[in-house]
Amino acid sequence: MSKRAIRQQEFDLFVPRMGELRLKDQREVMERPFFALSKRKRLKPIEYTSPDGDVWVHVSANPRFGIATIWDADILIWATSRLNQLREAGSNEIPRTIHTSAYELLRAIRRDTGGKGYKELEAALERLQSTVIETSIRAPKRNKRAQFGWLDEFVLETDPATGASKGLSLTLSNWVYEGLLKERSLLTLHPDYFTLSGGVERAIYRIARKHAGDQPDGWVCRVSVLHEKSGSESPLKQFAYLLKKIVAADDLPDYALSYTTTRDGALAVHFVRRDAAEKAKLKASLAALSESEARRRREDERAGEVDAMFSRRRVPSGDQ
Repeated sequence: MSKRAIRQQEFDLFVPRMGELRLKDQREVMERPFFALSKRKRLKPIEYTSPDGDVWVHVSANPRFGIATIWDADILIWATSRLNQLREAGSNEIPRTIHTSAYELLRAIRRDTGGKGYKELEAALERLQSTVIETSIRAPKRNKRAQFGWLDEFVLETDPATGASKGLSLTLSNWVYEGLLKERSLLTLHPDYFTLSGGVERAIYRIARKHAGDQPDGWVCRVSVLHEKSGSESPLKQFAYLLKKIVAADDLPDYALSYTTTRDGALAVHFVRRDAAEKAKLKASLAALSESEARRRREDERAGEVDAMFSRRRVPSGDQ
């Protein structure tokens, strides 16, 4: 049984799964480094520029809270998924503010619903609101620069007598809201994405989901490019070590991972959908079996020819 399946079982034991909700995320956010990959407070800005210089991202922290993490982004995925569900149901009014409860949100993103879970939720909301993102993506063409936070506002209501959470409302920033309104900008995530425990592991899945998609032959990416796209604070050598563990475990949802090399000899990772990978393995097994049977037939035919040759050479018995 895979580690991911074990994590899923552990979740099911404690937190009932909510109704069917297809997880959605924005393509432009998935393939570039917008979030911290560690649960430790990150104050160092995230800087990214595409090789052609056309796309850039700068993420800075409020010193009090730090940069929003890739786990905090689960809240945005949930919000995007909820609003997309409304749109697919035919609603003409898609709100920018969502009203829910802390309990419902924690259940949806598969988190602990005890006291610790509520405190972590509040901290995540604070980071999402206070993190400042500057980017050329979907920026006004005049200056090619958009600046925003993930959330414009959130209100977490608590019972003054008990301190228990009563309700939660969160307002998405206009940049996030406009992105989810564009149907083609959204990609479906595997339901088990929320069970991925590692920051790099999550980043690699998001990058693969954006680029590999449903391509039957998958997608190949240099390790150095994965490092840049992930936004990892770790040096390339340390990142490569973490990546090696992920490839060896081969436990990402949707995609099978293996090492390969590019034409110029650079180390790279090959991502291919698991169903396609299984078909390829089956095809290779059948081909090997077919070749084995063909080889055996050739050997049998050769043995028959040798027997026939010796039979012709044998001297007949009887009087001479």
